[in-house]
Amino acid sequence: MPTAPQPQNTDELYQALQENQRRPYGRTRTVTAEELVDVAERFAEPLPLVRTLLELQEAYTYGSEPRKSPVVFARLLTLFDEQPDVFDDRLRHLLFWRFKWVANALRALPEIPLASLRQWLTEMRDRYEKAGLGLHPYYGQAYQLAAHVGEDTALAYELWAGRTRTRLSDCEACEICERALYHLTAGDDERALRAWEPVLAGKESCQEEPARSLSYALLPLLRTGGSDRARDLHLAGYRGCRRNPAMSAEVGRHLEFCALTGNEARGLELLAENRNLFDEVDSPLDQLDFLTGVEVLLQRVEVLGHGELPAAGYAGRTWTVTGLRAEVRGRADDLAARFDARNGTTTHSDRRRTRLDRAPLLDTLELTLRTRSLDDVAPAAPVATAPARPATAVPDALPELILRAREADEQGHPDARACWARLRTLVAARDYAHPDDPAVGPLARLRADLLTDEANRAHERDEFADAAALHEEAANLYDDAGAPADAVLARACVLLATAEIPAEEAGGPEEEAGGPEAKAAALTAAHASMVRMHEETPGLTPHQEARLLRLRASALAQRLQTTGNQEYVAPVFAEADLLRAFATRHDLAVQISVAHLLRATTYAISGDLPTAVTEAEALLERLRTHGPAWHLPRTCGLRGRLQLVLQDPEAAYTTLAEGLRLAADWPAEAVGATRLHADLAEACMRLGRPDEALRHLTRAAELDLRHGSRTDAYCTYSNAAQLSLDLGRVEDCIALLDSLLAEPDVAAGELDDRLVAQLRLTRARALHAGEDLKAATAEFVALAAESAGWDDDPGSHAMIAAETAVLLAESGEFGRAREAADQALTAHAREPRFEHLSNSLRELARLQAQQQGADGLPDALALLAEAGRVADEARAAGYEAHGRSLDTALAYEHGRVNAYAGAYEDALAALEKALALLGEPGREDDRAGEWAECVRLAGVVEGLYLERPAPALTRLDAAITRLTALGHTDETESLASLAARLRDEE
Repeated sequence: MPTAPQPQNTDELYQALQENQRRPYGRTRTVTAEELVDVAERFAEPLPLVRTLLELQEAYTYGSEPRKSPVVFARLLTLFDEQPDVFDDRLRHLLFWRFKWVANALRALPEIPLASLRQWLTEMRDRYEKAGLGLHPYYGQAYQLAAHVGEDTALAYELWAGRTRTRLSDCEACEICERALYHLTAGDDERALRAWEPVLAGKESCQEEPARSLSYALLPLLRTGGSDRARDLHLAGYRGCRRNPAMSAEVGRHLEFCALTGNEARGLELLAENRNLFDEVDSPLDQLDFLTGVEVLLQRVEVLGHGELPAAGYAGRTWTVTGLRAEVRGRADDLAARFDARNGTTTHSDRRRTRLDRAPLLDTLELTLRTRSLDDVAPAAPVATAPARPATAVPDALPELILRAREADEQGHPDARACWARLRTLVAARDYAHPDDPAVGPLARLRADLLTDEANRAHERDEFADAAALHEEAANLYDDAGAPADAVLARACVLLATAEIPAEEAGGPEEEAGGPEAKAAALTAAHASMVRMHEETPGLTPHQEARLLRLRASALAQRLQTTGNQEYVAPVFAEADLLRAFATRHDLAVQISVAHLLRATTYAISGDLPTAVTEAEALLERLRTHGPAWHLPRTCGLRGRLQLVLQDPEAAYTTLAEGLRLAADWPAEAVGATRLHADLAEACMRLGRPDEALRHLTRAAELDLRHGSRTDAYCTYSNAAQLSLDLGRVEDCIALLDSLLAEPDVAAGELDDRLVAQLRLTRARALHAGEDLKAATAEFVALAAESAGWDDDPGSHAMIAAETAVLLAESGEFGRAREAADQALTAHAREPRFEHLSNSLRELARLQAQQQGADGLPDALALLAEAGRVADEARAAGYEAHGRSLDTALAYEHGRVNAYAGAYEDALAALEKALALLGEPGREDDRAGEWAECVRLAGVVEGLYLERPAPALTRLDAAITRLTALGHTDETESLASLAARLRDEE
């Protein structure tokens, strides 16, 4: 099926050609270009064929199909020789420019003899001389051939670099890269980096740059101590080349960079993202560079002992690191040998060996906010994070392991998790044989223990329905095993978990979903049932009875937390005191600590924060003396959170940091390390330490991810991404979100679609902030289309569609922008988003007037009229804007829009209205900046455009005097500058 419409005339052909040129390079654009050439051949005139052949050669060149590019160019050259008049100055320029493209293509094909390459350069020189063109481009190609072959390049370099540039010379950015590579090959990193600086600093760019230069500069930067800059350039440069077949060599160098900086796990992640390059790169030279970079990475992973890890490779089979490395090595060795045989040197094999023999340049370099090790990406990695302390000593003998697990579980010791994990693996094995030991009991009891542990984990993740089902299954097995007391405890857990299931999950009516009173009633009933169980169950051991008392207290504490009803406070204290007295009597340290924690949290929930802090501090002292030590981190966490509520972030930071230090002695999941990191992030934000807060957020998210709390992890990562964007760390934000969106459960659609949409929305905003307007607009358009179906959340669609409209307008697509704005207004009518809509409509109007001038004024004013209606609605609804007043902002925008369109009297009148709405600023007025800007623009319109400098100066001088008297001196700078300009022009 054709990918392009079949044009019936040249106008339609040229329109189709323009549409194709807007597509990204790749198979779709190339196939369409081929079809358009077929169509152009049907027309009598040659010009359509010339234009379509030029487009096809471009598609082949940037689609990494070098074998086809020279063939197309040969047709163009024949047309030029036969009908030179068809080629105007622009087409002639393109033709001679593309002699270089052919030279590059032929160099990339080892089957082309070296003599043919030299012959082509001779042809290029002859053609240039005949056309009266300077030979600088020819000498540039001669130098690149010498560098490729591995000949002495000194003379070729001087003949090129010493000549004056011409209109057909490569762009400045590309030539900078070639000069830098010359110095790099000579071993002079410092000089190479100095040559590269204009490109690295963003002053020079083109289709291939700065992505190409950035990839080459990474290792020299590391070798010269510029690791921080190398990190930044890796993030920016990789984004510019990922998945692009024409830039596979650059991708390979980024993979190599990861391998040499301790970022092997990120390297494997990027390799998976670029799996398409194994099959889509047709250039042998690019293949060689890409595969060598891949092998550097795989070799490093294998050296570190992870050869069994899965790796993304050639389609059609699954690969391990070891298997893929062997495949890649064979293919790359063959390619290098073919180039060397063609060139009569060993250059490519030598360069490849140099890359493979290079030792890591840094043990570790934190490239992204999501730093992971190879252990983290192993598919068999345990769900729980590895403890910072030495691994738990798990008994080898099965009976001892079972008894140790039960003992640790009874004590609430964190080691129980490792024991149960080991037992779960053993019991699942086909050859498992249960010990015949009365102390151990039957297999049914052990299976019940394992289910109970699994249920407790589900409860910690707020998966209450799963927890209830697992506890119920465990209770039945305990009955079968002759352990009635354990069965009672399991059923008490069923009661608590069931009471906590949200109403909508439990099948309740929608109006009761999440209703606090309904949940409180369920918890009350659960508590009553537990009390009856307690009274009716004889033979409980002290540990079992304490656990049942703890469950009773937990049910009432949860009821209080759900409702905040002060009538529920006393019953919680009563149960907590009952637990504390019983635990003290039987010397159960864990349950004593739990009782104190319940008391502290109850004081906090009831609003008595000072007493809650006192209770927490007393518990900390007790824990330091009597233990258990593993309760210290959580108790520090509680105290720190209370200090945050009491507006003492400095004290909270100290307490939470101590908790995190103590948590390092235990498995992170067992002592609440995730929550400590999250709370520390909040403390850091309040103390004005956002970068440190960002580190804690990402660590909290990664711990959640490892523990299986994936939704919580993605929510925290979403907050981290937004914070990084707020901090201006745009590339960090994009890299983090790219990594998250590539996670298997996200790609498979298993994560909540709204959460994924939030991640994508933040990424789109980051792309916009990073000046990648095309990618940002595409993502916004996709999100606007998806959110249009969110019938339960039209407000979010209104905001997304409004932002989409602004980006489309920035791209000059005002028709589509207006359509998106209309969608936003329709959704806004259902769920108002006054400020967001008003801001977006005003920005749309500004962009249209700025880009189209007087021609765009009617549409711009129509958009401002819509913004005015939104402001009227907001006023009627009693809405107060969080930022600028919607009315004053609208009046100011009327002034700016009319000024762009040349309607200066209307602009001045609008600005006068804005100033009247604002009123004179006061000493503490935060509107002084807005007022000063209105005065400045009024001065510009009046003094410069309307050429009335005297009243403009009067306005400006009065404003400067008033602002200075009020202490707003910063706001006077732009006004003073304008006044000086007006006086100079008088």
